[in-house]
Amino acid sequence: MQLPLSDSDRTALMALEEELWREETRFDRTRMMEVIAPDFVEFGRSGRTYKREECLSIEKQRIDAVLPLPNLSIRLIHPDVAQVTYDSAVTYSGVVFHAHRSSIWTRGESGWQLRFHQGTPFEKKT
Repeated sequence: MQLPLSDSDRTALMALEEELWREETRFDRTRMMEVIAPDFVEFGRSGRTYKREECLSIEKQRIDAVLPLPNLSIRLIHPDVAQVTYDSAVTYSGVVFHAHRSSIWTRGESGWQLRFHQGTPFEKKT
């Protein structure tokens, strides 16, 4: 049985996920400390594992990502736990890298926080 997702939660989660792909928010350490949970872990597209502090410490760089996020889908796993999935297309040095993405968000007193993220590379069929 799928739990109902409110329009306000859908809008909030879409906006939060896109903040991670916008330079002005992704490299705002104060904002990301609010968004990324203290126990956050990521399995990156590269195969590396990242903890919160590593993600917060990334130096500002250009992000050339496709927005809105392609194939975005949101489902509630529990009333206060959501999974967001989408595909990313990011360009580095003229080369486009694609990944299937999955994020787990939990709702607390201060709103939604990112707990887990995984990127799995794939080759886009032309």
